[in-house]
Amino acid sequence: MAAERLAVEVAYALPHKQRIVALRVPEGTTARQAVASADLPALFPELPSDTFTQAPLGVFGKALRNPEAHALRDGDRVEVYRPLAVDPKVARLARAKRQASDQER
Repeated sequence: MAAERLAVEVAYALPHKQRIVALRVPEGTTARQAVASADLPALFPELPSDTFTQAPLGVFGKALRNPEAHALRDGDRVEVYRPLAVDPKVARLARAKRQASDQER
């Protein structure tokens, strides 16, 4: 009897371009293995090919602590996260300072 295949998706997005790759993977496939199978470097040739090998991953918006060991379930969507352009804490602080100075005027 053949091993069961799972239907999963791998998603990656840039501000101007998004892709979701539907895959059928063997049971026991990890999140990192699914990303490798999705061949995202071919879909995003403008990015360095190693962009996807160490990127943080999540499943349905929940970050994975160990994507190399996280076995996927049927229907999972693996999300490849981009690095943040600005630390959210720094952005909030800058916004608060701007609002405070705007109110003083």
